[in-house]
Amino acid sequence: MIGDGIETEQCRVKDPVDLFHSGQVVKICAPMVRYSKLAFRTLVRKYSCDLCYTPMIVAADFVRSAKARDSEFTTNKVGDHPLIVQFAAKEAQVLCDAARIVCPFADGIDLNCGCPQRWAMAEGYGASLINKPELVRDMVRHVRNQIDNPRFSVSIKIRIHEDIKRTVDLCRKAEASGVSWITVHGRNVEERHQPVHYDAIKIIKQSMSIPVVANGDIKTLKDAENVHHLTGADGIMVARGLLANPAMFAGYEETPLKCIQDWVDIALEHGTPFTCFHHHLMYMMERITSKQEKKVFNVLSSTSAVLDYLNDHYGV
Repeated sequence: MIGDGIETEQCRVKDPVDLFHSGQVVKICAPMVRYSKLAFRTLVRKYSCDLCYTPMIVAADFVRSAKARDSEFTTNKVGDHPLIVQFAAKEAQVLCDAARIVCPFADGIDLNCGCPQRWAMAEGYGASLINKPELVRDMVRHVRNQIDNPRFSVSIKIRIHEDIKRTVDLCRKAEASGVSWITVHGRNVEERHQPVHYDAIKIIKQSMSIPVVANGDIKTLKDAENVHHLTGADGIMVARGLLANPAMFAGYEETPLKCIQDWVDIALEHGTPFTCFHHHLMYMMERITSKQEKKVFNVLSSTSAVLDYLNDHYGV
């Protein structure tokens, strides 16, 4: 689960909330299934990303199974901070137990209240929780009461209701329970590719005294700046935009070759499985390769074949 030499006696002392008091908009890498793991977090941190999340982890499995802990959560002592571990949970004590396990190695946890996938909602996880504000409040309170370190953050990530008043009520209950910040994906549960309701994020921001992070359809640094101005959000969280261009927050319009080289070096150093290594490159090279090149590159089936291709075509 954890790299060698990490302290386990007490929770880490960094306070990710301090980022929101820096006077700068906080640039955040979203929790992405399969993708926002240690190697990718290491890459985006080299390119002006301030805060990273793990992929969503099901808290009950994580608490119950050492195998799940080893496969789902990897970090290191050196550069993987500040780090937020995102959990799917529906019971306060299970979330507390999961938080206690990661507390020595991370800077906070996030409760997923936004995943719209059918399996998650059927299990009572993810976006189903936006309709259970009292349960969200209780889960946040439990973690706050049971984790001794006041600098360990507890945040939530939500989707919006069609009636924004319900979302504001949810956020106010969460704020009263001691949540550190709230990330708002500006779509409701039914929406996938429809325009993001930035106006709703603005209303939530104006209703809160804690930091609010905006999420949804942010593909460039200019988009991030525009969404900040539209919503007043304290932070900007990006998912697919960072997959396509991990150097986005550093102001690059498309993935620079240096970033591709960095990914190759980091992925090889971390022993990243080939499928993940290759998929990240497919995303990163989407805008800089022709259709013909994609046809060849996307069917390569080994690390050595990918390395040869990058060397022959890009000098990487």
